[in-house]
Amino acid sequence: MAMAKRDEGKKVNSDINVTPMVDIMLVLLIIFMVITPMVNNKVSVDLPKVPEAIVLENANKEDAINVAVTRDGKTFVGGDQVNLDQVGDRVSAILAKKTDASADKTIYMRADMRANYGKVMDAIDALRAAGVSQLDLMTDNSAQ
Repeated sequence: MAMAKRDEGKKVNSDINVTPMVDIMLVLLIIFMVITPMVNNKVSVDLPKVPEAIVLENANKEDAINVAVTRDGKTFVGGDQVNLDQVGDRVSAILAKKTDASADKTIYMRADMRANYGKVMDAIDALRAAGVSQLDLMTDNSAQ
């Protein structure tokens, strides 16, 4: 009487199937690619269109100071709505926190193309009164 041997242990497949993980990672990548531009510009404004706009890469950085004036005359510093008389105080407080000498102290103004010109000028005057020396006005490229 002979004993029968079973060779089932040799048939076990121990490879990891990474296809579902790759699928999930690609979906997450697409979601983050769609959401990231919306997070950067917290206040939605229609920028004036010019034929030869210069790309300002520093305006999209995390620590960039953005001031926005909307079509209806509301003023925002970052994503927070402020009164026009508070713009200078808020920006000077943010600039005071930037103690690094190499830190970018440029203020980026995003004004809606249909905003009241007087409101935009009042915001610029408030920034100049707060001691802002470098102010960049954001525009959009009309060639796009």
